[in-house]
Amino acid sequence: MPCDGAGKEVVPEAVKVLRGVGADLEFEDFDIDADSYLRTGVAIPDATWKDLQAADSILFGAVGDPRVPDPKYLHGVLLRLRFELDLYVNLRPAKLYDDRLSPLRREDRRKVDLVVVRENTEGAYVGMGGRFKQGTPDEIATQEDINTYAGVTRIVEYAFGLAKREVVMVDKSNAMTYAGGLWQERWKAIAKAHPNLKTRHLFVDAAAMQLVKDPSQFEVIVTGNLFGDILSDLTAELVGGMGIAPSANLNPKTGRGLFEPVHGTAPDIAGKGVVNPIGAILSAGMMIRHLGHREMADAIEGAVESAIRAGDCTRDLGGSLSTSQAGDAVVKRLKD
Repeated sequence: MPCDGAGKEVVPEAVKVLRGVGADLEFEDFDIDADSYLRTGVAIPDATWKDLQAADSILFGAVGDPRVPDPKYLHGVLLRLRFELDLYVNLRPAKLYDDRLSPLRREDRRKVDLVVVRENTEGAYVGMGGRFKQGTPDEIATQEDINTYAGVTRIVEYAFGLAKREVVMVDKSNAMTYAGGLWQERWKAIAKAHPNLKTRHLFVDAAAMQLVKDPSQFEVIVTGNLFGDILSDLTAELVGGMGIAPSANLNPKTGRGLFEPVHGTAPDIAGKGVVNPIGAILSAGMMIRHLGHREMADAIEGAVESAIRAGDCTRDLGGSLSTSQAGDAVVKRLKD
């Protein structure tokens, strides 16, 4: 699902890399984009939705278009996929492939290799709330932050299952006492079942400061939907920017997964052949790892790192290649 803007440029590069690494996959393309929505008023047709539900995995580009200010389009595509497929784990890895990419100038910046485990189906993004007396000086707007026992439990347990060294739980329980209280209770109970792993708790403001001070100290960070969204963008910038940031949206129980770069549609540069395809390529690597092809996933990541270190990349990473040429540079290394 390339969808809109930059997605239409980077998803073909990711597919090119998957074919280059020898992944024996059957692809099906879906024409879901703003043009279709403007023409029909339907975000995802019913027949397409059935196909998406049956897919082993979904490789996603980006959704959004300046011509469609209506949030129903975004909600009807990406948020529908996340919520209705119950993709409750959002994985945002941040790995520094070359120290020249980091805005931090520290000796330990080469060691940055962490993942933000973000709860993906609850929190402030569920869309509960409203606006009363809208458009008047007396207007009241509410936005509900929803946290459930089951939802918090399963995301924290997933984070512990992912970690080898330490899990850091991030919240704002000193101010958000009700939601934070639930997170604190589940966190402490689950941590007791994993005595071999180190654990820390940080308030979100302290976590942001520590990430800038020394991101190499972190391995796995688990947090709610809103804080995870913000912190994972910060971690992406610390290792080179949004153009190289991949993500996975998973349901470990059903095996369903949606994999996407997180740079969005980038309307200011979309269609000019300069969008960085690395985020989409690494997302494709996460996808085939999820499907059981570990060696192929390792090969893709190694080829990406080699291309970045050689400067065979787009200009946002210090290179001079086009989107397609950057994809070719990765494929070349897979075949060498």
